[in-house]
Amino acid sequence: MGTTNSVVAAWEGDKATVIPNSEGSRTTPSVVAHTEDGQRLVGKIAQRQAVMNSDSTIYSAKRFVGRRWGEVDEESKIVSYKVVKDSSDAVRFDVRGKKVAPEEVSAQVLRKLVTDASSHLGEKVTEAVITIPAYFNDAQRQALS
Repeated sequence: MGTTNSVVAAWEGDKATVIPNSEGSRTTPSVVAHTEDGQRLVGKIAQRQAVMNSDSTIYSAKRFVGRRWGEVDEESKIVSYKVVKDSSDAVRFDVRGKKVAPEEVSAQVLRKLVTDASSHLGEKVTEAVITIPAYFNDAQRQALS
């Protein structure tokens, strides 16, 4: 799971093979958009409409995972969507009046990867290894586990 793009691979024989997503690409943008009519778009389709729907298109969510409000001042200034805090001082995104957790956005990207991998492999994916950056602190690691 990447900040900008995510990739899924399967172990085949003695090597890992990258699985293309449903759009045929080897990488999936780590982007989730919420449309005016209530749809949730993930990946390339979300990225494509970001200019017209910038305040409801979440990207770089991984930068906010497991962090508290006081830790994200710089990051919150460089994104086009609203970054807010909830009652417990956790970071949330204000998307069309609904508070969305960074972990929820990451989970939506992971769901797309699992769906695409399952389709490609012809069987349901039930287990996965998710890589987490070495620089993540314990709170960030726990938020993704």
